[in-house]
Amino acid sequence: MIESLISDILFGFTVLISIINPIGIAFVFLDRTAALTTEECTVLARKIAINVMCVLLVAFSIGTSILHFFGISMQALRIGGGLAVAMGGWNMLNAPDTSPAEQPGVKRVDADNAMSRAFFPLTIPLTTGPGSIATAIAMTANRTHKLSEFVLSSIDSVVISIAVAVTVYLIYSRAVIFAHYLGVEGTKVTMRISSFLLLCIGAQIMLTGFSEFLIPIATMQPVAR
Repeated sequence: MIESLISDILFGFTVLISIINPIGIAFVFLDRTAALTTEECTVLARKIAINVMCVLLVAFSIGTSILHFFGISMQALRIGGGLAVAMGGWNMLNAPDTSPAEQPGVKRVDADNAMSRAFFPLTIPLTTGPGSIATAIAMTANRTHKLSEFVLSSIDSVVISIAVAVTVYLIYSRAVIFAHYLGVEGTKVTMRISSFLLLCIGAQIMLTGFSEFLIPIATMQPVAR
């Protein structure tokens, strides 16, 4: 049971971190907070991390109920979420080599309104977008009402959310250090590799959704005449 719990936590953490891509997004965060001091960036990174944890906990806990309310199947969620992830990766992969501040609609955050922007857009959609939220919902879609399994699943959700939030905080608060060591060209290469991995993850999520939808149809027994 403990081995299964650890395995589920590691799997969920790895998948969500790959989709959120905090290392790649850290450079966008750094550019948007160029007007802040190091201490202010650290405080803002902590606030974003707390928001990320809350968003993931909500997705883990009531995400499935929301799907049922709107009549959305898990197959549709995986296909739609995978498409969103793949499109995000594709757009990042083909984006011109320009600073985020030079792109249309991207605004830097100054010290006066930094905290008011911590949730939107710095948490949603910059850090936790549709792909990560859809993935979090998908992870608990098959949660049963059996007490022991429900408790284990809840522990998974809490630990994964905390681990992801701590990782986001550590990386965002040290974005300056990453940029210093990687340099301009290293940052560009990191962004491209992360974008390609994100595209592949989105494609895999979509393939899972399509297979779950098509396999029951393919295995249906023909009606005898």
